[in-house]
Amino acid sequence: MERLWQAPRRPRTGMTELRALTSVRGIAAWLVVLYHIRLSIAGLPASVVHALSYGYLAVDFFFLLSGFVIWLAWGTRLREGASGSTVEFLRRRFARIWPLHAVVLTGTVVMALALVATGRSDPDLYPLSDLPLHYLLIQNWGLAHLAWNYPAWSISCELFAYLLFAAVAGAIDLRRLSTGALIGVAVGLLLLLHAVFRLRGLEHLGEYIPQMGLIRCVLQFGCGAVVAALWLRWRDRSRVPTAGAATVAIAAGGLTIEGWLPETLGVPVAFATLLLVLALTAGRSGNPIEGRTIHYLGEISFATYLAHSPLWNAFKLVFVRDAYAVPPVLIALYLAMVLAASVMLYHGVERPAQRAINGWRRRGIAAV
Repeated sequence: MERLWQAPRRPRTGMTELRALTSVRGIAAWLVVLYHIRLSIAGLPASVVHALSYGYLAVDFFFLLSGFVIWLAWGTRLREGASGSTVEFLRRRFARIWPLHAVVLTGTVVMALALVATGRSDPDLYPLSDLPLHYLLIQNWGLAHLAWNYPAWSISCELFAYLLFAAVAGAIDLRRLSTGALIGVAVGLLLLLHAVFRLRGLEHLGEYIPQMGLIRCVLQFGCGAVVAALWLRWRDRSRVPTAGAATVAIAAGGLTIEGWLPETLGVPVAFATLLLVLALTAGRSGNPIEGRTIHYLGEISFATYLAHSPLWNAFKLVFVRDAYAVPPVLIALYLAMVLAASVMLYHGVERPAQRAINGWRRRGIAAV
């Protein structure tokens, strides 16, 4: 995900990062990590296991946040139709998500081959026939089941959202809509998401990911774009909108926890309004989630998200005898390895690949 930038009062000047949104991305990534290992931690209280069992919902916040960032950074440029803007957008999106995905997936392939060589292969987890779809990042377009580095399903859906955004952004100008219309669009998108899940008889957002993940991503991505438009409108008079959004977020979250609202409606509403609150309060003095350490966790969060699952599988093969009773000391070792891998992948793969691919156009212009 790109850095989160405050839209300037005057075009292209005075841009500052919305650090709170970067930071919360790191928190969400680590919630996903803990969600995937929760059942393996020996001695973890049942109440904590239950709380962590909702960690999959962090992906829904990612989808909303992605829509917010992409519309803020690219909505105007694509709508104005500057020469090469669509190609530039897609190239930068490719540079952002594919190189790191390809490196982690290749590492997973190496591990799968080692398992084959030692007679411990799992064809359901590592189906060779689906591997090209995973390298192309189209596996979760209804073409394959969860396999290989399965958290990458959400990146596959994000790629589809990017392509759809590039196709329709030029025809949509959210700035021309009234505040009421923007709120109506956001509510409509989330109601549609809820309706689709209800029609399938599903109660949880994490169900049937190969079939439902794409619609889950696209509709929340669109809602995130609308939230960005609302933020641009309210950022200079944020006190009343912040209070209103915070009230909705707390109410939706509380009603969902108590069972009065279904997860497929209450959680997206709570997250969308929470995103607006975080954006409106970003940059305020003393904001606890804008510290250097937590912000850095947000910067490396994409590497954390992609690397943690194959690393967990490899870790269990080497260190773990009972996958459902891993001692806390080994869990701590695994988490430290995830952090170290995130740092190395961010600085050694993710950022260099972005600089190299994003520099192709500049080098081409210089050559001409």
